[in-house]
Amino acid sequence: MMTFEAIAAAADRIAARALRTPVKRSDELDAALGCQVYLKCENLQKSGAFKFRGACNALLQLAPEQRSQGVITVSSGNHGAALACAGKMLGVEVTVGVASNASPLKRSNMVRYGAKIIPIEPGMEAREAFLAEHRAQGAIIIPPYDHPDIIAGQGTAALELLEAYPRLWGLVAPLGGGGLLSGSCLVATHFDTFCYGVEPELAADGKQSLERGEIQPAMPPKSICDGLLTSLGKHTFAILQEQVTDVLLVSDQEVEAAQQLVKECTGMWIEPSSATTIAALKRYPEIFAEKQVGVIISGGNVPPRE
Repeated sequence: MMTFEAIAAAADRIAARALRTPVKRSDELDAALGCQVYLKCENLQKSGAFKFRGACNALLQLAPEQRSQGVITVSSGNHGAALACAGKMLGVEVTVGVASNASPLKRSNMVRYGAKIIPIEPGMEAREAFLAEHRAQGAIIIPPYDHPDIIAGQGTAALELLEAYPRLWGLVAPLGGGGLLSGSCLVATHFDTFCYGVEPELAADGKQSLERGEIQPAMPPKSICDGLLTSLGKHTFAILQEQVTDVLLVSDQEVEAAQQLVKECTGMWIEPSSATTIAALKRYPEIFAEKQVGVIISGGNVPPRE
């Protein structure tokens, strides 16, 4: 089982390469949501998302001969771009299986950082088949979320936030595969802080998995929250079973409204996946009203608003 100590070690390991992203406040946002919100702006992280933390941590722990071999992954965009960005720094070639329906912006980000792109069909089945094929060939796989090094790296965002604001009542993070949320939960538990995950109603397999006690398959990719359209992994599921306070659901319409609210109050145009957290603060005042809440803004790789 992952530990808080692994996250603290990851923070030291990546400190020279990852950005210590700012925490933003907005009186207007607080008033609109009825609570005091501390935005951990991972949209300002290298490659535009929190994913750089885990990718960097994972690559730094490879032996020189492994780095020279290169690594393989699958991604809807942010993990692939993060891994390619970290790989460019460390001299590691990165190959990414990318679904044909991936965001053009996120695809171009991966190419910009030097990733080799291999098209695959959308959906978890195609992703798993792609990785299985390359694993059988002896490739080094750096998965998007279900890996101890990835989880430890992602948890460093929450660690930075709670080191700066240790008295926060709660922490809120999006839930896709669970790397960010499970790492955040481990940190929140260490600081005796509540930790909530948020999923789109159209991609609620994580909540269903926790309710049923076993991992449920990803739902059809219908939500606008493209970074959250995947199922939990065995590592992330085990951590969330023990650590998460609850998983909350929001609609795509609420997510779009939350994107607009953040833009109006802070000037930041964030990804729908990121905006799920703000949507949850708005939808569940019975949980968050008048509380001090830390929010992981997970990414900003989204086309400019028209």
